[in-house]
Amino acid sequence: MPYDTLELDCDGSVAHVWLNRPERLNALNPQALDEIGTAFESLQTRFDTQVVVLAGRGRAFCAGADRKDPPSRLARGSGAGARERRWTSLIGRRALEAIERCEAVTIARLHGHVVGGGLALALACDFRLAAEGTSLHIPEVDLGIPLGWGAVPRLVREVGAARAKELILLCERFDAAAAERMGLVNRVVPADALDATVADWAARLAAKPPWAVHMTKSQFQAYGKTAVLGDVTTMDGDLLIAGSSEDPTRFLFRER
Repeated sequence: MPYDTLELDCDGSVAHVWLNRPERLNALNPQALDEIGTAFESLQTRFDTQVVVLAGRGRAFCAGADRKDPPSRLARGSGAGARERRWTSLIGRRALEAIERCEAVTIARLHGHVVGGGLALALACDFRLAAEGTSLHIPEVDLGIPLGWGAVPRLVREVGAARAKELILLCERFDAAAAERMGLVNRVVPADALDATVADWAARLAAKPPWAVHMTKSQFQAYGKTAVLGDVTTMDGDLLIAGSSEDPTRFLFRER
């Protein structure tokens, strides 16, 4: 199917999902998140696809939420009911779940800026490969909102609780080298070597016995579920809605 905010390229055993809003640094709006979910769901039945690369066109992987059309925007004066508002507030969580459920091995190709929701997308992937100089940032607390979409337990899983608290609460920018040291990314390479490195990893993974790779990923998915027993991230949207009884989305329209 055609996409407005993405490009989906399927070439043999490797597929690429390109975030394609370069004029907005691939910032995430509701349509982009809906299309990410749809694209990854569609790949579930492309049984010849062994590896999916999630990447961004232009100067950045993803600059986070689109401040002009934020993912969790609640329609003002539209008479939207509570169920509709909650559905909207969980749109990012559904996109991350679609990536994480994908049975093909997933690789996030990171460059430029990886901010907020963009970092959350990368956390949903199996591997993260980054270009030198990539800037990562979780600004949500400074913007007056909690980090949602189920990103908190995913970050804890990758870097541990102490480091996750530091990254989320201090809101400090950090580079790809620091991300590699803390185990958040698998490799950091020169920017001009990023495409070749991603292609090499994808080819090596795609060349392995498909059934063994599929069942191994299934094992990791099952083990991951034991780590989130009693998962309460379905409440993330409620935290967002509860931000203000007067205007639950006012913080999303503040300037950086």
